[in-house]
Amino acid sequence: MIGPVLAIVIILIIVVYLGTRIAIVTQANRFVVERLGRYIATWDVGVHFLLPFVDRIKAKVSIKEQVVDFDPQPVITKDNVTMQIDTVVFYQVTDPKLYTYGVDLPLKAIENLTATTLRNIIGDLELDESLTSRDVINERMRLILDDATDPWGIKINRVELKNIIPPKDIREAMEKQMRAEREKRQSILISEGNKRSAILEAEGERESRILKADGEKQTRILEAEGQAEAIRSVQEATAAGIRFIREAGADEAFLRLEAYKAMIQIANGQATKLVIPSDMQGIVGLASTLGETFKTDVPKVTTEKK
Repeated sequence: MIGPVLAIVIILIIVVYLGTRIAIVTQANRFVVERLGRYIATWDVGVHFLLPFVDRIKAKVSIKEQVVDFDPQPVITKDNVTMQIDTVVFYQVTDPKLYTYGVDLPLKAIENLTATTLRNIIGDLELDESLTSRDVINERMRLILDDATDPWGIKINRVELKNIIPPKDIREAMEKQMRAEREKRQSILISEGNKRSAILEAEGERESRILKADGEKQTRILEAEGQAEAIRSVQEATAAGIRFIREAGADEAFLRLEAYKAMIQIANGQATKLVIPSDMQGIVGLASTLGETFKTDVPKVTTEKK
């Protein structure tokens, strides 16, 4: 009775043990396998079987990109300013065998290498350059770290300076400088606004003066046209009167009368005696009669015989 039970137990133990010798490698993972303490293979995705008592899995390695955030490290710039810088490194295992056997404690090795590289790079830069050259520093560190970790089966994809923390007095000076820059930009913007406003105001005044001058010009033109029209009307009326007199047959008498009026105007009403040709006596008589009728002072006329 004991024999069959013992056999069943032994069989179960063997089955369980053999079950533990089956290895399933999942996606994005690799298994490093040793046989009798010596590397024999790196298993890819799939089901694999370990030989009992001789094979073992040395390491299970992830080949996904990984991120490690290192603590701030004290560094000294070229101008002897001490500051704290913490870095973030993005890396990926490309060779599980080298990663397993190439270096002991790979993450610690990467951290120490990162700190050393950072100190060397920052030591060649002044404070201002360190604060404004992050991209350059990141790329230089990536190249150096990638080259140094290649024998470890590690590829450095990216390095980022997360925080750059200068000393307190430097930070206060930088804050004052930034405030001064902001105030300067604000004053420049205000000045530009005032300048623009003054320009617009001057342009408005200029346009107003131009419009006013145009209005005055148009007014003078219209006044001149009105005067010209009035003169034309008077001339046309005078010409019509002359034509009417001529048509009535009074050309000579009309002309003599006009000549007499001109003489009176020459005398300016101050003369008491005016000498005229004898051939204008008839006209003089007519003028005297008109003068009496309208109570107009007519100069005394003396006829001059030709």
